[in-house]
Amino acid sequence: MTDAPDRERFEARDEAGALAGLVTYQLTGAIIAYTHTEVDPAFEGRGVGSTLARAVMDDARARGRTVVPICPFLAGWLDRHPEYADIVARSTRRIR
Repeated sequence: MTDAPDRERFEARDEAGALAGLVTYQLTGAIIAYTHTEVDPAFEGRGVGSTLARAVMDDARARGRTVVPICPFLAGWLDRHPEYADIVARSTRRIR
């Protein structure tokens, strides 16, 4: 996985350099909002999305960032990976 800050995205590529998937983001100070995850159809079902999710979360932790998971895929992945809860900004507002 490679950070491409000029494109505001992390990219996953295969051995030949083909783009397998990406996660787009918006960075504001120490807050990173992951906005979209996309996996090329040729790579679906191979764990690319989960690999990207873990990599971007590990990167955010290493850089001391707070994550705002706007992307539905990443938000769902985080529900299954509570080990990242300490760096995720979650709304505490309840609807009555």
